[in-house]
Amino acid sequence: MWRKIHSNRDPRDTLYSEIRKEFDGYIDVAANAGKRLVSAYPKFIFGCMVALMALSMVLSFTIFRHPEPSKIPVTKKINPVEDGFSQIMQATGNIRETMRLKILVDSLTGKKQLSREDSTLLDSALDRLSKIHQTLK
Repeated sequence: MWRKIHSNRDPRDTLYSEIRKEFDGYIDVAANAGKRLVSAYPKFIFGCMVALMALSMVLSFTIFRHPEPSKIPVTKKINPVEDGFSQIMQATGNIRETMRLKILVDSLTGKKQLSREDSTLLDSALDRLSKIHQTLK
């Protein structure tokens, strides 16, 4: 079995605290530079923030807007008599094929010994019956 590895790390040590320890000098330099920049040019920084927010608002209402494409209802000229008749013809064809396959399956299962061709025929007939059954649902 695998040996358990015990970690004796201090629970107060986190990823943030370790990164802070490693890059503390760089973070302090960047923070001081940012404070000096903001204190030196406060009106310019404020103007930039307002301009960026205005630009963001304009872009969000114009370029980045993706309106839903209007769906034009497509009207088909459907003759309910022809549609119903085609459904009746399809159901009749399914029933005829089911009856033919049932007779085939009954004759094959009545045999004592099936040949390789009989097994293949029986398998395909049962597959076709299951497909017909799924289309009826």
